[in-house]
Amino acid sequence: QVQVVESGGGLVQAGGSLRLSCVASGRTFSTYAMAWFRHAPGKEREFVAAISGTGGSTLYADSVKGRFTISRDNVKNTVYLQMNSLKPEDTAVYYCAARYGGVVTTARLRYDYWGQGTQVTVSS
Repeated sequence: QVQVVESGGGLVQAGGSLRLSCVASGRTFSTYAMAWFRHAPGKEREFVAAISGTGGSTLYADSVKGRFTISRDNVKNTVYLQMNSLKPEDTAVYYCAARYGGVVTTARLRYDYWGQGTQVTVSS
């Protein structure tokens, strides 16, 4: 069983930056691929970014490429999402998810463990 807890959300103006963090429990963090998803009102939960267990492979949604960066620190059991050049359409609850096996995927249903989410609001 893995527990993940997100932090770092908040209110920011368009063009600003935020860094989200997600801390996972357990001693085998490097065996889990990690991902960020987001859920905006009236929309389905969507994939944002993912990183493999070793950190050597990443995936991004087209909507965030070039603006967001996912990274991880396997010593601290933490995954990060650096969000730059934020837009109002980035407003959502951001969720961290873990998938055993370390291979990245954009598929929401492939992730086994989810956090409670952290709100990101971008004002225009």
